[in-house]
Amino acid sequence: MTVTLRPATGADLMAVGALHQRSRVAAYSAFLSAEALADPTPEAMGRYWAERWHWERDNHRLTVAERAGTLVGFSYVGPDDEDDPTTGLLNALHLEPSEQGRGTGRTLMVDALDAMRARAWRRAVLWVLRDNAHARTFYQRGGWTPTGDERDETIGSAPTRQLRYTRNL
Repeated sequence: MTVTLRPATGADLMAVGALHQRSRVAAYSAFLSAEALADPTPEAMGRYWAERWHWERDNHRLTVAERAGTLVGFSYVGPDDEDDPTTGLLNALHLEPSEQGRGTGRTLMVDALDAMRARAWRRAVLWVLRDNAHARTFYQRGGWTPTGDERDETIGSAPTRQLRYTRNL
């Protein structure tokens, strides 16, 4: 069965939040504690996406991937936070853990890059957790390179280091 992509609707947001939480737990459990990954709950993550989408839907694009009518992944793109009008930001790309290695992530990434090109952005950036070797390898295979920029964020109560990646469009 093939994956299909479509623009998200308001009806998708709670499911997007629950998937986001499952994806984070699966991807980050090798280097973050279960306690850190327990917060936010899937419901809270859904409310987060509903609030975010409410304010950003005019200049961001939330795309969902479905397999046999079931949500299996999503991507979220928008303008870069640094006010560079030629740069887009891949804010999120998350998959159901069972979708790893099935090409869904690659399909979402290609679609996200195409969406950025359609907005006439010349460069794309993203932030990835330093300790998430799987994601870093995925992005590097997709043509992304580290910029050398780093920042600290928290997941739950755990401090994390993020690395910035870029690629030309």
